[in-house]
Amino acid sequence: MLHFSELNSMGDGKKYITSEELKKHNNPSDLWISIQGKVYNVTEWAKEHPGGDIPLLNLAGQDVTDAFIAFHPGTAWKHLDKLFTGYHLKDYQVSEVSREYRKLASEFAKAGMFEKKGHGVIYSLCFVSLLLSACVYGVLYSESFWIHMLSAALLGLAWMQIAYLGHDAGHYQMMATRGWNKFAGIFIGNCITGISIAWWKWTHNAHHIACNSLDYDPDLQHLPMLAVSSKLFNSLTSVFYGRQLTFDPLARFFVSYQHYTYYPIMCVARVNLYLQTILLLLSKRKIPDRGLNIIGTLIFWTWFPLLVSRLPNWPERVAFVLVSFCVTGIQHVQFTLNHFAANVYVGPPKGNDWFEKQTSGTIDIACSSYMDWFFGGLQFQLEHHLFPRLPRCHLRSISPIVRELCKKHNLPYISISFYDANVMTLKTLRTAALQARDITNPAPQNLVWEAFNTHG
Repeated sequence: MLHFSELNSMGDGKKYITSEELKKHNNPSDLWISIQGKVYNVTEWAKEHPGGDIPLLNLAGQDVTDAFIAFHPGTAWKHLDKLFTGYHLKDYQVSEVSREYRKLASEFAKAGMFEKKGHGVIYSLCFVSLLLSACVYGVLYSESFWIHMLSAALLGLAWMQIAYLGHDAGHYQMMATRGWNKFAGIFIGNCITGISIAWWKWTHNAHHIACNSLDYDPDLQHLPMLAVSSKLFNSLTSVFYGRQLTFDPLARFFVSYQHYTYYPIMCVARVNLYLQTILLLLSKRKIPDRGLNIIGTLIFWTWFPLLVSRLPNWPERVAFVLVSFCVTGIQHVQFTLNHFAANVYVGPPKGNDWFEKQTSGTIDIACSSYMDWFFGGLQFQLEHHLFPRLPRCHLRSISPIVRELCKKHNLPYISISFYDANVMTLKTLRTAALQARDITNPAPQNLVWEAFNTHG
C-alpha cells in the first residue's frame, strides 16, 4: 500500500509516484508495472496472463512500454483500464531509440503488416505433408536400408519445418485467430513432434523478455553440459527454474571439452526437449490446456514408436531414430547460433533498454532469400525479437530499417554467414572451455549429478 509521502501531485489533478517507489511493487503478491507512464496493478492478472506470469515477474516494478508494444496487438490496450491504479509515473521518460522503435511499430501496424501473413504457411504445410508422406511410404513400402535412412532424414527435415510453424503459432503469427493458433500449436507441436507447445511458450516468452541474461534466460542455462560464459562458473541461481546452476567438477569436465562435444550434443538435443515436456506436463505448475497438451503428446508417442516398429530389425530402428535426430540437430545448431556468441549479462531485464538489450543479445544469419525456407525466418533474429508478432514473410523487408536504426544510435547489428556464425560460436565455447580448465579457479566440491534436474 502506498503511503501519502509516496504520492506527488503536480497540480494537474493526477496522482504520481516515482520510479523508485514503483520498484517496491516487484513481487508476486504486489506486482505493479507502468505502461506509457500509467501505473497498473497486475498482481491478480499475472495468474491469468496468456503469456504466463514469468514475463510480468521479470519486469515487475518497471516501465514496460516497449515490451508491451512488442508482444501485444492494439486490441490489448483496452484491457488495461481495469488494472489502472490511478497513479502516474512522475519521472516517466522515453529515450530517443525507444521513441523511434515505437514509431516503427505503429507504422507497421497501420500498414497491416501484423495481419498480412502471406502464403508461406500454406507452402510450408504442403511441404511438410509431402515430407511426412514420403517418410511413411519409405518405411512401409521399401525393404532397402538406405531408403529407410532417407526416410529418417526426411522426417528430421519435416520436424525442422514443423518447429518453425510451431514457433509462428506460439507467437500467434500462423493463423488468423488465437484459438486457431492454439489448435495449430498443439497439433503440429505436441502431436507431430512430441514437444509441448505449453513448454515452448513457458521458456520462450522468458527468453524473449530476458534475452541473454545468464540467470533469467533459460535458453542459456545448459549446465552441466554447456556454458557460454565464465560467469556461469560462479554457480548462478536460475531465477527461471528457481535453483542453482551448480558448476561442480562434473560440470567442469563437460564444459572443458564443450567445443568438441557441441555438435554431438546438438544431434541428441531432442531427447532433452522430450524430457522437459514430460517433466512440465507432470509437474504441479499451472499449465494452460494441460489436458490437450497431454493428449497431443500421447498421440506422438503412439504414432512414432509404431512407425519405427515397422522397420525390420533393431539396428535399423536405432539408426532411423538417430538419423532423424541428427538432421533435426541442424535446427538446434541454428537456434544456438543466434545467441551463444552474443553479449551476455547477469541480472534481471530492464524495461527501459528493451531495444538495446535485443541488439546486444542477438545475431542474424545472412543468407539469400531462396534459403529463407531453411531458416524459417529466424535468420532475422534481431528483427524477430524486436517485433515478435510480425509474420516471418515481412522480416527481410524490415531488416534494412532496423539496421539503419541501429547504425543511427551506435548499436550493434550483427549479420554474418551461417559458416561464420558457427566459427564464432565455437570460439565462444572454446574460450569458456579453456577458462573452465584453469586450475586457479577451483570448482565447488559438489559431485552430485544434476543433469536430470537442470532444464535446458
